[in-house]
Amino acid sequence: QVQLVESGGGLVQPGGSLRLSCAASRSIFSINNMAWYRQAPGKERELVTFITKDGSTNYADSMKGRFTISRDNAKNTLYLQMNSLKPEDTAVYYCHAFYCSYTCNNYWGQGTQVTVSS
Repeated sequence: QVQLVESGGGLVQPGGSLRLSCAASRSIFSINNMAWYRQAPGKERELVTFITKDGSTNYADSMKGRFTISRDNAKNTLYLQMNSLKPEDTAVYYCHAFYCSYTCNNYWGQGTQVTVSS
Protein backbone atom coordinates (compact mmCIF):
# COMPACT_ATOMS: atom_id res chain seq x y z
CA GLN A 1 0.00 0.00 0.00
CA VAL A 2 1.10 3.52 -0.82
CA GLN A 3 -0.67 6.66 0.29
CA LEU A 4 0.11 9.86 -1.58
CA VAL A 5 -0.65 13.41 -0.45
CA GLU A 6 -0.14 16.33 -2.82
CA SER A 7 0.39 19.94 -1.80
CA GLY A 8 1.59 23.20 -3.27
CA GLY A 9 -1.22 24.05 -5.64
CA GLY A 10 -2.80 27.46 -5.83
CA LEU A 11 -3.48 30.52 -7.92
CA VAL A 12 -0.63 31.96 -9.94
CA GLN A 13 -0.37 34.55 -12.68
CA PRO A 14 0.68 33.60 -16.21
CA GLY A 15 4.44 33.32 -16.40
CA GLY A 16 4.69 32.44 -12.73
CA SER A 17 5.98 29.34 -10.99
CA LEU A 18 4.75 26.74 -8.54
CA ARG A 19 6.28 23.68 -6.95
CA LEU A 20 4.04 20.75 -6.19
CA SER A 21 4.97 18.13 -3.63
CA CYS A 22 3.75 14.58 -3.19
CA ALA A 23 4.49 12.94 0.13
CA ALA A 24 4.43 9.14 0.13
CA SER A 25 3.61 6.90 3.05
CA ARG A 26 6.49 4.54 2.32
CA SER A 27 9.99 4.75 0.98
CA ILE A 28 9.81 5.98 -2.60
CA PHE A 29 13.15 4.30 -3.22
CA SER A 30 11.17 1.08 -3.49
CA ILE A 31 8.53 2.48 -5.84
CA ASN A 32 9.03 1.53 -9.46
CA ASN A 33 7.73 4.63 -11.23
CA MET A 34 6.20 7.87 -10.05
CA ALA A 35 4.40 10.41 -12.15
CA TRP A 36 2.34 13.57 -12.28
CA TYR A 37 -0.95 13.64 -14.18
CA ARG A 38 -3.39 16.48 -14.61
CA GLN A 39 -7.04 16.85 -15.46
CA ALA A 40 -8.55 20.06 -16.73
CA PRO A 41 -12.31 20.71 -16.55
CA GLY A 42 -14.14 18.75 -19.22
CA LYS A 43 -11.00 16.92 -20.31
CA GLU A 44 -9.50 13.52 -19.71
CA ARG A 45 -6.67 12.98 -17.28
CA GLU A 46 -3.33 13.28 -19.04
CA LEU A 47 0.24 12.35 -18.22
CA VAL A 48 2.46 15.32 -17.43
CA THR A 49 5.72 13.59 -16.60
CA PHE A 50 7.15 10.50 -14.97
CA ILE A 51 10.36 9.43 -13.27
CA THR A 52 11.64 5.88 -13.01
CA LYS A 53 13.30 4.18 -10.09
CA ASP A 54 16.72 4.83 -11.63
CA GLY A 55 15.92 8.52 -12.18
CA SER A 56 15.10 8.56 -15.86
CA THR A 57 12.47 11.13 -16.77
CA ASN A 58 10.02 11.78 -19.55
CA TYR A 59 7.80 14.78 -20.28
CA ALA A 60 4.76 15.51 -22.38
CA ASP A 61 5.76 17.77 -25.27
CA SER A 62 3.89 20.82 -24.00
CA MET A 63 5.73 20.64 -20.64
CA LYS A 64 9.26 20.14 -21.91
CA GLY A 65 11.55 22.93 -20.80
CA ARG A 66 9.00 24.34 -18.37
CA PHE A 67 8.34 21.52 -15.89
CA THR A 68 10.83 19.46 -13.93
CA ILE A 69 10.10 16.30 -11.98
CA SER A 70 12.36 15.18 -9.18
CA ARG A 71 12.31 12.82 -6.24
CA ASP A 72 13.90 13.08 -2.81
CA ASN A 73 14.25 9.54 -1.55
CA ALA A 74 15.34 10.70 1.90
CA LYS A 75 12.10 12.66 2.33
CA ASN A 76 9.89 10.17 0.48
CA THR A 77 8.67 13.05 -1.63
CA LEU A 78 8.09 13.64 -5.31
CA TYR A 79 8.20 17.16 -6.71
CA LEU A 80 7.01 18.99 -9.78
CA GLN A 81 8.60 22.35 -10.46
CA MET A 82 6.44 24.30 -12.88
CA ASN A 83 7.79 27.45 -14.52
CA SER A 84 6.44 29.78 -17.20
CA LEU A 85 2.92 28.71 -16.37
CA LYS A 86 0.16 29.31 -18.87
CA PRO A 87 -3.62 29.51 -18.44
CA GLU A 88 -3.90 26.17 -20.23
CA ASP A 89 -1.91 24.58 -17.39
CA THR A 90 -4.93 25.11 -15.15
CA ALA A 91 -5.99 21.70 -13.86
CA VAL A 92 -6.08 19.38 -10.90
CA TYR A 93 -2.66 17.77 -10.62
CA TYR A 94 -2.42 14.20 -9.36
CA CYS A 95 0.52 12.24 -8.05
CA HIS A 96 0.75 8.63 -9.18
CA ALA A 97 2.84 5.68 -8.06
CA PHE A 98 3.27 2.29 -9.66
CA TYR A 99 4.45 -0.07 -6.98
CA CYS A 100 5.15 -3.77 -7.11
CA SER A 101 5.53 -5.96 -4.05
CA TYR A 102 3.77 -9.32 -4.29
CA THR A 103 1.50 -7.72 -6.88
CA CYS A 104 1.66 -4.50 -8.86
CA ASN A 105 -0.77 -1.69 -8.23
CA ASN A 106 -1.44 1.90 -9.18
CA TYR A 107 -1.84 4.48 -6.44
CA TRP A 108 -3.21 8.02 -6.70
CA GLY A 109 -3.21 11.08 -4.53
CA GLN A 110 -6.29 13.20 -3.99
CA GLY A 111 -5.09 15.96 -6.32
CA THR A 112 -4.16 19.59 -5.91
CA GLN A 113 -5.71 22.47 -7.87
CA VAL A 114 -3.48 24.70 -9.97
CA THR A 115 -5.08 27.80 -11.45
CA VAL A 116 -3.17 30.07 -13.81
CA SER A 117 -4.98 33.34 -14.25
CA SER A 118 -4.41 37.08 -14.17
